[in-house]
Amino acid sequence: MPFTSAQYRRGISSPGGIRMNRPHASDAPRPPPEVPGYRLSRVIGQGGMSTVWLGTQLSLSREVAIKVMLPDALADEVSRRRFENEARTIARLEHPHIVGIHEVGRTRDGLPWYSMPHLPRGHVGQRDLRDDPARIREILRALLSALGFAHARGVVHRDVKAENVLFDEADRPLLADFGIALRRGHGTRVTMTGLAVGSTAYMSPEQARGQQVDHRTDLYSVGVLAWEMLTGELPYQADDALSMAIMHAQNPLPKLPHELRHWQRFMDRAMAKSPARRFHDAKQMQAALDEVPQRVGQRTPRFAIALRKARDGVRHMPRIAWVPVGLLVAAGIGFALRTPGGGTPGPERGTPTGSAVAAGAAGGSETGAANGDPLQSMHRAAPESDVDRLLVEVREQLRAGRLVSPAGGNAVESLVGAWRSDRAHLALPDTTANVMAALTRESVRQLDAGADARAAELLRRAAALAREAGTAGVAPLQAQHREVEQALGKRIDRAVDVDDRATASRAVAFAREHDLPDGVVARLQVRSQREPPLEVRFARDIGDMVMLRDGDRLFASMRRAVTRDEYARFASATGREPAACRERGSLLRVVSPRDWTQPGFDQSADDPVVCVSWDDASAYAQWLSRQTGKRHRLSTAAEAALMPGSGGARAVSEWRSDCAGDCSKRNAIGRSWRSDNARRSLDAARGYDDVGFRLVRDP
Repeated sequence: MPFTSAQYRRGISSPGGIRMNRPHASDAPRPPPEVPGYRLSRVIGQGGMSTVWLGTQLSLSREVAIKVMLPDALADEVSRRRFENEARTIARLEHPHIVGIHEVGRTRDGLPWYSMPHLPRGHVGQRDLRDDPARIREILRALLSALGFAHARGVVHRDVKAENVLFDEADRPLLADFGIALRRGHGTRVTMTGLAVGSTAYMSPEQARGQQVDHRTDLYSVGVLAWEMLTGELPYQADDALSMAIMHAQNPLPKLPHELRHWQRFMDRAMAKSPARRFHDAKQMQAALDEVPQRVGQRTPRFAIALRKARDGVRHMPRIAWVPVGLLVAAGIGFALRTPGGGTPGPERGTPTGSAVAAGAAGGSETGAANGDPLQSMHRAAPESDVDRLLVEVREQLRAGRLVSPAGGNAVESLVGAWRSDRAHLALPDTTANVMAALTRESVRQLDAGADARAAELLRRAAALAREAGTAGVAPLQAQHREVEQALGKRIDRAVDVDDRATASRAVAFAREHDLPDGVVARLQVRSQREPPLEVRFARDIGDMVMLRDGDRLFASMRRAVTRDEYARFASATGREPAACRERGSLLRVVSPRDWTQPGFDQSADDPVVCVSWDDASAYAQWLSRQTGKRHRLSTAAEAALMPGSGGARAVSEWRSDCAGDCSKRNAIGRSWRSDNARRSLDAARGYDDVGFRLVRDP
């Protein structure tokens, strides 16, 4: 008959699974060991490694429990010193939900011992908490708080079980017996029989195999304890401790009863076979506990309570009375389950029996644990589910680059199938994140390459996958939106920088058409409407002028000197009198006057205007600025060095804004048909038949 939860701990009530059987009258009385400073009165617990005595600490007159190790448990001095060092480490774990150690020492015979509080209110395995989910949550929070505290200090308990969860006078749960606790780096200790230390009913798969363990083995045991408190039964039922260990290492986790299905996701992760799939630490497990839905006001159906009481009553019946009761129950079950074809339904998947462990734990072979070595099956991997196979396909398809094609053989379709098969599988969220990341990278690559149709298909498939994944798809989809926004934003910026408004607008439309969040679309819209850089805007505005840069400053220059035709429009519009084009003392100024209309040689309308003074040129710049709304001016000599040559059949010098002397004279730059002098200081009020001008513009 497989162990039940009650049978597994029958007679056990002290820390560490110490058996509490009352001594028979025939048992020979044993003298208590001599522990300095304590008076030991009687044995309150006996285990395979130690004896627990009830005693009094003489200095404080307080009642304590004293655990004395058996001579065979720590046979050599090295192991005894290690035990004492570990006990001192545990003694420093001062936490409200950890049973502390008062003192460590050795008996007169040299046996290691330590004293701790005596907690007579029993352990959690002696309480029926099935109808008190709030108390169950309270106990689990206390245990996770205690374990988180211990794990942060490098201590792993390795024997978390119901018998090690005790209650003090205030009915607070306390975690007891870190007696086989392990500090990180010390390795796994194994008993003489080859089984890892710890109670197999709560033992993690890696602990059952004797492999290296870490803090996640304690989290597994807390999951077993949570299952037991919720259901009143252990998750696995076995005929012996070895079979129980094999089940923890090999068998799939059963499903909780319907009324407890809201705990299933929590249990699946807490008791995952692989430590990597469990909660990362006690804090994360406690956060997940807080997310388990509260079924406020939900009561256990009356028939279930009656059935539970009947079952518990049968357990306490004399064995001879089980026969007629068993026949009646068997007859009722057979009648209820009889099918038209006369067949009998088999056991439900995920609820293996003890015999299934003994005979079929090795994958269903006829040479399993019953006929061969049961430890072989313990070391085999747990059988894969449909979801596991689909997830393997997803990983292979990702490596092959088959994200969304071919149909029926791509990562997205396989992952959707996995979600629809078992939404509670622990690997689904991480796998979904990986596939979504791959979809994001590829869609961004296609956007950068201008393949918008391909990118659109990838985004559509990603959105469908995220919907299938539910809450697990929210964060990956948000990450994708950020990446796509960045890619489209870069495209918009490039377009705006060259004043390509059409391309920028199409990028915004792409975001809107493919259901990117409104906030993303709005931000892209703002980016598309920004002004292009000054250089782009200035280049767009200067017409046939040439844009130049003097250090960090932009300006634009006319490609040629102002023509006679252009100046004529200015003179006509302003009525400006022409400047004289001869020296004041010259007789020819009176006899044969010269000005821009008659410079003394023939000019066409497109030739550079000459015989205009510096004042005339400045007046023209001011008039043109008013006409165009743009700031025109004469250039400086430094700017002139950057300006292109004006060309023309007759070379002329050009007025610049630079002063000469008291500014009654201005500089004319460039060689002309009259002079080879590249820079001349000339009278600003008169014109010269070899001097014209051209203008520059500021942004």
